[in-house]
Amino acid sequence: MVRDVGSDLIFFSNDLKSNQARNKAEEKEKRLVELLKLFSPGTSIRTALDDMMRARMGALIAVDKKGFFNIVDGGFRVNCKFSPQRLVELAKMDGAIILSNDLKKIIYANTLLVPDMKVGTSETGTRHKAAERTSKQINTLVIAVSERKNKITLYWGDICYVLERSSEILRRAAETLQILEKQKEISDDSISNLNILEINNLVTISDVCNVLQRVEAVKRISNKVKRYLVELGREGIIVSMRLKELTKNLKKERLMILQDYFGGADIQSERILTQMNFDDLLETSNLSKELFGEVHDKSISPQGLRILSKTNLDEKNVKLLIDRFKTLEKIFEVDKSELIEALEDEENVDSLRRDLESLREKILVGKKI
Repeated sequence: MVRDVGSDLIFFSNDLKSNQARNKAEEKEKRLVELLKLFSPGTSIRTALDDMMRARMGALIAVDKKGFFNIVDGGFRVNCKFSPQRLVELAKMDGAIILSNDLKKIIYANTLLVPDMKVGTSETGTRHKAAERTSKQINTLVIAVSERKNKITLYWGDICYVLERSSEILRRAAETLQILEKQKEISDDSISNLNILEINNLVTISDVCNVLQRVEAVKRISNKVKRYLVELGREGIIVSMRLKELTKNLKKERLMILQDYFGGADIQSERILTQMNFDDLLETSNLSKELFGEVHDKSISPQGLRILSKTNLDEKNVKLLIDRFKTLEKIFEVDKSELIEALEDEENVDSLRRDLESLREKILVGKKI
């Protein structure tokens, strides 16, 4: 069979472009999150912007950066400490207000921004066009407050984001939290089922994929809630507390499942899982193919790290057992003498056997461990 090198190169090129696009999107999301932290409710700048919205005022506010004053015309120097009240008063005048890079000082007011007209913009209003062009040309933060539409738009390079009212974000966060609660219940049930299968050595690839599917769904929904929390700032304390309750130990449980079934390849498997789009994630067969390289269901045995971590055995002895016996099934089956030989401590072995028996009983009656 002749290998089609051209097809391989096209596939590699497409894969590379896909990774680059994904990395670019992730970097943009990180920048946006950092930006939103500056404008969360309770911050001085957000207080000023909210006051402008309530007063139905318009404003154009830009952050100083090297080369910025090359596109500034007129205005007068203020050079005073930033305060919400001062910013609101200065916004009553025409023109743009310029803040220091750390947002701690008001430098200029009543200025005219004259960015290059060749810089592309998707906006229609004069204020918003100037804001977007200035942001792209200088790669700095520019805020446009619309008196007609009563909205706040942030521009930073290729980022354009409309700040929403806290009440609307809180509503969305609450709705997403309800979805998360339901998914967490399903995830807990799938993990309980996996516990039963593991102690009876009845696990198959599809069982593991089903659990990872549910856990990953919970992780992604919780990330969505975290994003809302960034925008809510101090107003999201109750949502934050509930989120912590729901996701407690989730990261550790997910990691141990990956280590149990993929060993040293757990980091690669986690990367595959994280990068899968949501539609692919919903199909167990896709997970099986991507993670295990299998299209047919097969029996599989865990190393036992997750179950053994529920005992009083320390990490060093857990590693000794896994290195020697390889699977949880063998650890359950070996007699006391072999365990003593592995751990070199009869007291530890007796404690382990009691813990394992207790865990087995709890799992079989459906208790969480």
